[in-house]
Amino acid sequence: MALSGVQKTVLICAASVALVLGAIIHKVTRPVPIDRNALQNAGIFLFDTPRSIPSVTLQAASGQPWTTDALKGQWDMLFFGYTFCPDVCPLDTVRNAEAVDLLEAQGKMVTPVFITIDPERDTPEAVGDFAHNVHERMIGLTGSPEQIQAASQAYRTYYKKQDAEDEFYLVDHSTFTYLVLPEHGFVEYFRRDKSPEDVATAAACFIDRM
Repeated sequence: MALSGVQKTVLICAASVALVLGAIIHKVTRPVPIDRNALQNAGIFLFDTPRSIPSVTLQAASGQPWTTDALKGQWDMLFFGYTFCPDVCPLDTVRNAEAVDLLEAQGKMVTPVFITIDPERDTPEAVGDFAHNVHERMIGLTGSPEQIQAASQAYRTYYKKQDAEDEFYLVDHSTFTYLVLPEHGFVEYFRRDKSPEDVATAAACFIDRM
């Protein structure tokens, strides 16, 4: 099957991550049909084509409108979660922040982005405080229920509010972190079992080659 330039970059970067993980690199790079299951088992997700960044309007921590078009000119790590999340969101956003710091130490600037899937409780101030506490450059975003739903659908994420009789409810949601490339959209996502070093290694590979 013919590969696009971005797909070839994915394969090269998958090989780099495989080296870090101690995998056998020739299984990824040899000229045989791509074993997508093997790549996914290693935490590498190869899209048939780069998935463009849909234009969605949200609300910034300042309360002003903010559109996802702003992501097109920079490298980003995008995560959907909520500030009341008891475990996954704090751990994953901190993991992303640590990866961003590892990249910055290499001279590679990547912006961490947090989009809430709990607009009922996550006000602009709440997402702003949460984002700033995780990383000084993290962008925190909220919006109306309709705007959040549009953003979630655009990035094909999942979330569902659990039934509760008070405000202390939980929200089930997907937990992937998306790597967004300037002018290409998002080409890869990371599972939550990947370490900051794994994420930084893969992201650096893309940055060096795009």
